[in-house]
Amino acid sequence: MKLSKFKFSLPEEQLALHPAKNRDESRLLVLNRKTGQIEHKTFKDIINYFDEGDVFIFNDTKVFPARLYGNKEKTGAKIEVFLLRELNHELKFWDVLVDPARKIRIGNKLYFGEDDSMVAEVIDNTTSRGRTLRFLFDGSYEEFKTALYKLGETPLPKFINRPVESEDAERYQTIFAKNEGAVVAPTAGMHFSRELMKRLEIKGCEFAYITLHAGLGNFREIDVEDLTKHKMDSEQMQITEENTININKARLSRKNICAVGTTVMRAIESSVGTDGCVKPYDGWTNKFIFPPYDFSVANRMISNFHLPLSTLLMMVAAFGGYDEIMNAYDIALKEKYRFGTYGDAMLIL
Repeated sequence: MKLSKFKFSLPEEQLALHPAKNRDESRLLVLNRKTGQIEHKTFKDIINYFDEGDVFIFNDTKVFPARLYGNKEKTGAKIEVFLLRELNHELKFWDVLVDPARKIRIGNKLYFGEDDSMVAEVIDNTTSRGRTLRFLFDGSYEEFKTALYKLGETPLPKFINRPVESEDAERYQTIFAKNEGAVVAPTAGMHFSRELMKRLEIKGCEFAYITLHAGLGNFREIDVEDLTKHKMDSEQMQITEENTININKARLSRKNICAVGTTVMRAIESSVGTDGCVKPYDGWTNKFIFPPYDFSVANRMISNFHLPLSTLLMMVAAFGGYDEIMNAYDIALKEKYRFGTYGDAMLIL
């Protein structure tokens, strides 16, 4: 399977810059992959496709305010620091991306906040763009995290080309976000409102949760035509025994299992055993799913409309069928569906 097969023209006006007014009122394209039938609905209509005992698997990762703006010592040059992950709790070491990277050296101090209240020192160059920073802060760990996150900004993807607004702190997050660690939101889950969750619960649907801390690798450009040669960035994930029980019970009962988003699909496919059951998991995954691929657990999937040439589109095409998905994308473009993080959704049956 070649990279160029996932190229299509996306008009700029169909890239969503803002979320729908209400979470569950985005548009929903429903694709039946067996018949090829396509229906146009509103997201809250999803309840009509599920019954008692069916399971939705959600990603309960929580996005933290990962983008900081500061200045370099002496020169005062403006720099952007993107927090990737905390490396050492006690020493306040963080793995970060710095832009512009070429101006930053080991030993440089960086200042953040209007009064330069937060200071960090560059202690390592991990990659051409990556750095390890040590934050210099006198106070408790809780005070440090509070101060750091107060300076941080919601890390909207760069293709949402507008200033971050106050609503983004809430909307670039699912309502069930719990375990902090992601810098990219699990976007398919953002369509679920409390009202819709309650209605699904009343209908008898069940919920299971995995945690996968999505990283910037989701947006990294693929630079090889042969997809077998692409390496995904590793992402930290966890599936508890309690949640595997709910998923496996539904599988054995032949109930529908719906993976809500590509992060969920990657997590459950990373943790499935040879018997087709999901196992408890606590570690990392760099699994890259693209066509052709045999899925073991979920028989349904919810996903946003992804950008051309993205690994996210490739996974959806692996699940829904390459021809069926590319045809559905053609129709979505003609019907003016909104693409990207804040865009509309697709249910694949």
